[in-house]
Amino acid sequence: MSLTKKHCVPCEGNTPPITGGAILSYLPELTLEWDVIAGKKIQREFQFNDFKEAMVFVNHVADIAEAEGHHPDITIHYNKVMIALTTHAIGGLSENDFIVAGKIELLKLVPHCAVRHSDGLRPEA
Repeated sequence: MSLTKKHCVPCEGNTPPITGGAILSYLPELTLEWDVIAGKKIQREFQFNDFKEAMVFVNHVADIAEAEGHHPDITIHYNKVMIALTTHAIGGLSENDFIVAGKIELLKLVPHCAVRHSDGLRPEA
């Protein structure tokens, strides 16, 4: 099942984080390039035309996070937004991080979101 069709499930502190090859198996399910940081989080920077577009995107990300009950760390620098995902309860990555990343990627398909990605990727017509 596609990550974007799944929903996050609560992780308990005794759930082991995914590591190594398991992390690598999730990355191809994402359409954009996400950086794996120390095997404990994934992150990606999104770039926009201006602050207002960046904030529209952040608000859409907040809607996803609330719906999934899994919240990314978000850093905003004028027209750049850094999204970092990790599962704090287990001190590393879980499938939830990849589910939320996949759903964030779908925002590029939402016309009113006006997402401009730094790598120039756009949905195909």
